[in-house]
Amino acid sequence: MPSIYVLLFSLYWAQGLPVGFMTHALPVILRHEGLSLAHIGGFGLLMLPWSIKVLWAPMIDRVGQYRQWIIGLQLLLCISLIILAYVPIHQLQHGNLLVVFFVVLFVMNMAAASQDIATDGLAVCSLHAQQQHWGSSLQVIGSRLGFIVGGGVLLWLIDVWQWHSIFLGLALLVALNTLPILLYQPSSLAPHRSKSPSRFDVKAYLRDLKIRPELWAWLGVLLSFKVVDGLSGAIIKALLVDVGLSLQQIGLYISGLGAVAALLGAALGALLLKYCSRSRALCILSWLKLSTLLGYIGLAYALEQQYRMAPWLMYSLHAIEDLLASMLLVVMLSLIMHYSRPAWAGTDFTVQVSIMATVSGVLYVLSGIAADALGYVDYFILLLGLGLVSLYPIYRWKKHYSA
Repeated sequence: MPSIYVLLFSLYWAQGLPVGFMTHALPVILRHEGLSLAHIGGFGLLMLPWSIKVLWAPMIDRVGQYRQWIIGLQLLLCISLIILAYVPIHQLQHGNLLVVFFVVLFVMNMAAASQDIATDGLAVCSLHAQQQHWGSSLQVIGSRLGFIVGGGVLLWLIDVWQWHSIFLGLALLVALNTLPILLYQPSSLAPHRSKSPSRFDVKAYLRDLKIRPELWAWLGVLLSFKVVDGLSGAIIKALLVDVGLSLQQIGLYISGLGAVAALLGAALGALLLKYCSRSRALCILSWLKLSTLLGYIGLAYALEQQYRMAPWLMYSLHAIEDLLASMLLVVMLSLIMHYSRPAWAGTDFTVQVSIMATVSGVLYVLSGIAADALGYVDYFILLLGLGLVSLYPIYRWKKHYSA
């Protein structure tokens, strides 16, 4: 029987494949096929399931076992990837085909987001407090490997292999990552029902939030944490295309190398939490990650002035950003586990993650319109200012944090 660490790693890797495609490969592919920044930003609606999954999270907590949900949702992921294998990607300019492409991607995101609810619930219920930082690290490592394959490797292979072969290969990889959950003991994966009511009491949840200053301050952190990421993700990818990097360069040296840096960051993040408090680590890493925006301001300025920046500088900038983002995410996920009750593991974890995903998704949709209006340089300067403001909720929460 596989260990809980192997199981979590495999499941987060499987759900990372579609997310890696959405966030890393899709903006580049759409820009390469001639779609506008506004169109690319509009595809941020595909991430809606990650924002609203809280609506069905209580059902997954209470109905059946996590194992049953995960197996069924992994199957739906495989089917979605197989359908995508037969979409003629070079004809996306045709309206009807673009709609079909969008719908299939939306269903795939629904499956991945729902699988995430069950997997997060499993992690919260199975990991002790002393294991949470390693569980968070494996979550980041597994999902980042999904980003490597679904994002960087896909872009690198798209000029070498056929689209058809790539997505059938991704479907096979998801199927292989389903094996550990098939081998795991079902009794170990049942939600903890004995100490919780049959229904999730929203009013009691909100009342508890209101009367506890620490939780209220934590909500501010959740609302601000993804502001800069939501506004920058797709625009950075479009900027890399506009400065002249090829799909293979972006796939191998930007997404691929960046994802490898993120794997290292996940391990470093877990090690950091052994010697540093979670609150202090959150503050330090937030400052360091925000500082990478200065590099993108420089890159945007070089583009406007028609200067040629050495590719290795762009690769290094993106790798450093991904390393810091990964370390920061390990810290954040460890705190989210800390604020999740075992009786409602999947729901509490999902509520917190959905808040961040909602902010990121809404801003992702608006990012293309704002970047088109302002231009790259002014846009990234604006993001730097917003990022500095978003640090305030972290310091406000830190005053109340007691663990």
